[in-house]
Amino acid sequence: MSTPRIAEPRVQAVPTTMRAAAIDQFGPPKVLTLHTLPTPKPGSGEVLIAMHAAGVGVWDAEARKGSYASARERFPLVLGTDGAGVVVDRGSRVRRHDVDDRVWAYEFSNPKGGFYAEYVAVNAERVGRVPRRLNLLQAGASAVTGLTALQGVDDHLQVKEDKTVLIFGAAGAVGTLAVQFAKRLHARVIGVIRGRDAADLVLELGADAAIDSTSGDIVRQLAAAAPDGLDAVLALAGGKTLEACLDVVRDGGRVAYPNGVEPELESRAGMRVVSYDAVAGPREFAELEEAVEEAHLQVPLAGVYPLERAAEAHAQLEGGHVLGRIVLRISGEQD
Repeated sequence: MSTPRIAEPRVQAVPTTMRAAAIDQFGPPKVLTLHTLPTPKPGSGEVLIAMHAAGVGVWDAEARKGSYASARERFPLVLGTDGAGVVVDRGSRVRRHDVDDRVWAYEFSNPKGGFYAEYVAVNAERVGRVPRRLNLLQAGASAVTGLTALQGVDDHLQVKEDKTVLIFGAAGAVGTLAVQFAKRLHARVIGVIRGRDAADLVLELGADAAIDSTSGDIVRQLAAAAPDGLDAVLALAGGKTLEACLDVVRDGGRVAYPNGVEPELESRAGMRVVSYDAVAGPREFAELEEAVEEAHLQVPLAGVYPLERAAEAHAQLEGGHVLGRIVLRISGEQD
């Protein structure tokens, strides 16, 4: 009996060059310009994604300014840590993803270039299937922020039904998703925000209360909103206001914050404080896909820019008061 042949994955035609938003030196938003660069080729364990959208984060701005510089950077440097698109090629060892799959991906320091590009070659282990309820623009805006929010709520805070959770920075890119992930667990969620528009957004997403950090005695307001104290806090910004909020945490409560939040939180007696980085892998993306469906997740977009206007996206980011996440639309296709 002859051995059946295994069909090779169909490979779409891929151009030899691509457009990418990159920098030739560190500096302000204006150093981020459109380049024509060679299209990366996937290694044996990588997939090549035709990008539809890429998220814009504060960590991208830090990379642009040189905050993470190691003296090993090669210019032009393509920015971007996450996004979504369609698989157009895959390496010989990749079995989890097929050509034409809708995927999202996160790699903080991708050796073959960032996500502000028409194509990205990335380790297949850092790639997941886009949930059905999200289009590619929404998925491009919520890969790393979704992982960060979900792992903070589920893994580090271990939020349970009827527990009271404070999301500090609830109107931002991570916070808006964290509110929804906590509500899917039937927790009581309080968001700390700045401004009426931010409060309206957080309440619309399901928060039980929204407290404006600029509106007066925040401890008094928190005590009124959570008379039995806070069981958990997801801190997405630091400073004196956050430290005041921690006075309301119950004995044995949990506090979690992503690495990069400054100033770093100090340990307190009777309180478990942990910092963390988002982890991307097959299990983590599967958990995120499930949570997105359970939460009926909405992805607030603070701004949508074409690739050639990436500098404007960074300027908006640095202007502050960003509600949700800024995203680059890279392909011209409809969502």
